[in-house]
Amino acid sequence: MRRRGVTVILGALITALLAAGVMVAPLPYVVLTPGPTVNTLGSSQGTEVIQVTGAGTTPSSGQLRLTTVNVQSKVELVQAVQGWLSGEDAVVPRELVYPPDRSEKQVQEQNAQEWRQSQTSAETVALRELGYPVQTYVRKVTAGGAAEGVLRADDVITSVDGAAVTGPTQLTELVRAKPVGSALTVNYTRDGKAGSSVITTRAGKDDRTPRLGIEIGTKQPHPFTIKIDLDKIGGPSAGLMFTLGIIDKMRAEDLTGGKVIAGTGTIDDEGNVGAIGGIPQKLVGAKDAGAKLFLVPKDNCAEALRNAVPGLPMAKVATVDDALTALKTFTSGGTPTPCSAS
Repeated sequence: MRRRGVTVILGALITALLAAGVMVAPLPYVVLTPGPTVNTLGSSQGTEVIQVTGAGTTPSSGQLRLTTVNVQSKVELVQAVQGWLSGEDAVVPRELVYPPDRSEKQVQEQNAQEWRQSQTSAETVALRELGYPVQTYVRKVTAGGAAEGVLRADDVITSVDGAAVTGPTQLTELVRAKPVGSALTVNYTRDGKAGSSVITTRAGKDDRTPRLGIEIGTKQPHPFTIKIDLDKIGGPSAGLMFTLGIIDKMRAEDLTGGKVIAGTGTIDDEGNVGAIGGIPQKLVGAKDAGAKLFLVPKDNCAEALRNAVPGLPMAKVATVDDALTALKTFTSGGTPTPCSAS
């Protein structure tokens, strides 16, 4: 065989080997695909998702489904091409999901922590909606502070100068709204009895910030326990649907009206609904699960509109109250506030 022919064959062989290596080499991308949806009012793997002990619950004729996204972290060329060609999947740079300064394990641990926090906030918001407000109480009275001899540990502060106290942040703002040396009327409950005292604020040791001289905490007394039992899902995006699920189970009213309703969104302790990732895949997952309405965080609406799924109406929500209003409107035959691009 001539040298030229051997060279051509060897070149083709090397090219084929290189191509094969490229086909199996991992790429710096991940593929996002529609994940499973879970009915927060039902069971998962034989276990009730939202469990209430010490109080009665009511069944629902419909469903409130949280939505998820699957992340394929090891991506080869064939899978990337399939994702690019898919109408449902998304191929995104790996660093968007796994920042270069953190390992996959660290990201998973953070997701697990956010998952747990979303459940805590969901319970806080749902309980407040059910008539169990968050209470700001005195954990400790500082020796030599303005409140020494006036307030006691475990006192629940209800108002300052007539303004209701709804949380620690607001209490701090009310105290700091007036200069050091201001006399504030502080209302509180002690052992279930209402009390009121005038406390003159004092400056802190190292600054001129007005202070009452107390350490504060929060509690939310209720005569039952709530547990959310759902594993292998991470991140904070199920917060809204957990909140609605708890409310639905504890109220006689059926929020679903017998319909399948899906949604997503973070929830904070004040009931605000925050944006999430993976909205295109979650819309597809919701449609596949038979959803008749999808609750979209306000800040995700523009993206949701670009990836709208035929036959799946979307309602814009910024707070849990918006979500409750949307459900009531929809189940009554009306049209909830739709998503808009702005």
